[in-house]
Amino acid sequence: MDGLGAAGQVEQLSKRTPQVSTDELLQGFFPSPRFGSVSFDSYIPDPSQPSQAQAVTAMRAFAESVNTPAPSGFRKLFGAKKPETKAGFYLDGGFGVGKTHLLASLWHAVEGPKAFGTFVEYTNLVGALSFRKTVDALSAYKLVCIDEFELDDPGDTVLMSRLMRELSDAGVKLAATSNTLPGSLGEGRFAAVDFQREIQVLADQFDVVRIDGEDYRHRGLPESPPPLDDAGIAAGIAAGFDGKTVAEDEFADLVNHLADVHPSRYRQLIDGIDAVAWHNVHTISEQSVALRFVVLADRLYDKDVPILASGVPFDQLFTKEMMAGGYMKKYFRAVSRLTALAREGQTGEAS
Repeated sequence: MDGLGAAGQVEQLSKRTPQVSTDELLQGFFPSPRFGSVSFDSYIPDPSQPSQAQAVTAMRAFAESVNTPAPSGFRKLFGAKKPETKAGFYLDGGFGVGKTHLLASLWHAVEGPKAFGTFVEYTNLVGALSFRKTVDALSAYKLVCIDEFELDDPGDTVLMSRLMRELSDAGVKLAATSNTLPGSLGEGRFAAVDFQREIQVLADQFDVVRIDGEDYRHRGLPESPPPLDDAGIAAGIAAGFDGKTVAEDEFADLVNHLADVHPSRYRQLIDGIDAVAWHNVHTISEQSVALRFVVLADRLYDKDVPILASGVPFDQLFTKEMMAGGYMKKYFRAVSRLTALAREGQTGEAS
């Protein structure tokens, strides 16, 4: 790593060890900047897909029901009934139909306290705090939104089902989305049946709304840009990130360091970073290492952090066996997101 003085400030993620309190962890449960200002009004339904407009109407009603306080005392005896609503709301649909946009719009429309995070972020929260402390912390919330509920990990699915059940018993309203596996695309499959089966006793407490639409990922994974060499990385940083904070690491050092930082802290790991530069990216062959890196990819994408990299292209980041195995959805998503960030870092193309 050399020739990077023009970047303003150069750091190494592999040297960062963020310490995060419980309150700080919980404060991170909000929509990413990509969905920081969305609303039901900014969601534009496809006129050829009536289910999209119907989903907006249903979610507006759900938001209103969460915001309406339960009647008590005199009001409970003499009218002023709270709108009937179930404990949860589930948006069912393929990739790219706007489920996260609508889920984030719900979060913005509901008065706090509230939480928004991905399935993985909640399982990581349990790992960082313990199950009971997570339940205790989230039970004080009015709404918990779970994006990208994953149906490919039986252990974590059971954990989340139990967490949702206890939160529902505490009066917390729940909203979730999930996606089909890439191998199921084009087959008309949606995940509602799987979701309802996995959450077991909670299934009949969820309103399920299906959103139809063209799946933008039928196009397949975008082509990865050619990797840079070390001189190209230095030139890219000097040209595109002068005066900004760049985290530059040997890829092997970064991968090893992630094992020592709990995934719940990856958001803080990249705090204040404007771009990352990775030297000698190599194919990851160990599943546990790959799954940790997927979390980092998600956090980088959430914060729209451009990437400059040498080594293998990101479509070779995971083994062929991983890309066809039980966690294929995670790996497809990570490759797609890392590729988009690499395009942004190397060509200026928006991710």
